[in-house]
Amino acid sequence: MNTPSKKRDVWGSKIGFVLAAAGSAIGLGNIWRFPYVTGENGGAAFVLLYIIFIVLIGVPVMLSELAIGRHAQRNPVGAFRKIAPKSLWPLVGLMGVVTGIGILSYYSVIAGWTFGYFIKALGGSFSNLTSAEQSSQIFTEFVKNPYQCIAYLFVFLTATGFVVLGGISGGIEKWAKILMPLLFVLLLLLTLRSVTLPNAKAGLEFYLAPNFGKINAGTIASALGQALFSLSLGMGAMITYGSYISKKDNLAISAGYVCLFDTLIAVVSGLMIFPALFSMGLDPSGGPGLVFVVLPSIFDKMPGGIFFGAGFFLLLTVAALTSTISLLEVAVTYFVDEFNWQRRRAVLLMSGLAFVLGIPSALSQGANSLLSNLPLVHLGFLDFANILLGNYSLTIGALLIAIFVGYKWGIKNLSAEITIENNHFYGRPFWAIVIRYLCPVAIIVILLYILLTGNYF
Repeated sequence: MNTPSKKRDVWGSKIGFVLAAAGSAIGLGNIWRFPYVTGENGGAAFVLLYIIFIVLIGVPVMLSELAIGRHAQRNPVGAFRKIAPKSLWPLVGLMGVVTGIGILSYYSVIAGWTFGYFIKALGGSFSNLTSAEQSSQIFTEFVKNPYQCIAYLFVFLTATGFVVLGGISGGIEKWAKILMPLLFVLLLLLTLRSVTLPNAKAGLEFYLAPNFGKINAGTIASALGQALFSLSLGMGAMITYGSYISKKDNLAISAGYVCLFDTLIAVVSGLMIFPALFSMGLDPSGGPGLVFVVLPSIFDKMPGGIFFGAGFFLLLTVAALTSTISLLEVAVTYFVDEFNWQRRRAVLLMSGLAFVLGIPSALSQGANSLLSNLPLVHLGFLDFANILLGNYSLTIGALLIAIFVGYKWGIKNLSAEITIENNHFYGRPFWAIVIRYLCPVAIIVILLYILLTGNYF
């Protein structure tokens, strides 16, 4: 393997990094998954647990990944190799690279659906819907069309590759400064429209007034899982982004801002969804079909629904794009660092690989497809890929990173990296306890919950 010959790119500004990293964390999990999981788990009490776990688990693991990346100034594999040479730890980084490109392949299929539904909403496809069943039929016909799904997959990966091709400061940071404000504005406008609908108050009460009697073991596990997976942890994305951070920036504050923005988007998305649902008298526990089946059925019934619908799916598209950018960057940085590839070559080959790997997921939604019910696992290819990579691989990756920082690299070295250039690291004793004990135990609980119950995130 070669040593990179060119000077490493860096984020042009702190706000540029925060927006890009927040964009990596903010995705369909915040705006699609968070509301329906909240609805299934009783509303406000789940939200409160989610925020607690973000602070206790999410922020420490986020800070650990950023510190590893900035200290080594390398991709996930190179970072572990530099800190722990002649050990098996670089395999953790390699698992992150493989996980990232794998998630990119099927995530881009779903992201393509959001863009396709944006086009449908603009074209008035959701006008005159009379029931959720009719909306469900539209979705079924849409996702089982192989040519359409593959075309949208190609479009989305092309857009992702275009951004990553520009590099860190000239590509990812530049577009983060455009896409993230656009996402915030769209979300706020849609939320304002939602909370002013008739009977929106009932939705706000469900979402903001905790009923602690609804908390059970499943609620706690779901909140913990949502906190972990919503931050793009465990696959090396934050190690990669951290490798481009200036030594002058305060990592603890940067990690806090990223987690704050990610959580804020998730919480505000609930303010957008639940008032609209209650206004139309619909069940808040709509499940995964909430976005593509339930919501389209109410757009035509609400004042200005065509604009609300188009804006909503544009919001989802932007959120998905900010995540796919970071997923592709993990693999691109690996080949640029370790094999001295030109960025253009790495982007073209890795986005092409993601496209090829994504085709089975795009074809797995047809009822007659061989990929819709795989032997042994009895799951569609997309669902199986999400369970294997988005659940098990991410969970194990986050666990190993917490163990690496807590016991191999050590709190002393973590603290030294964070306090470089006279930056402050407040509450170091608390962080040491959290990263060494609380984080591993909590992540093991999530892993056991997945294994024993079969409830996936």
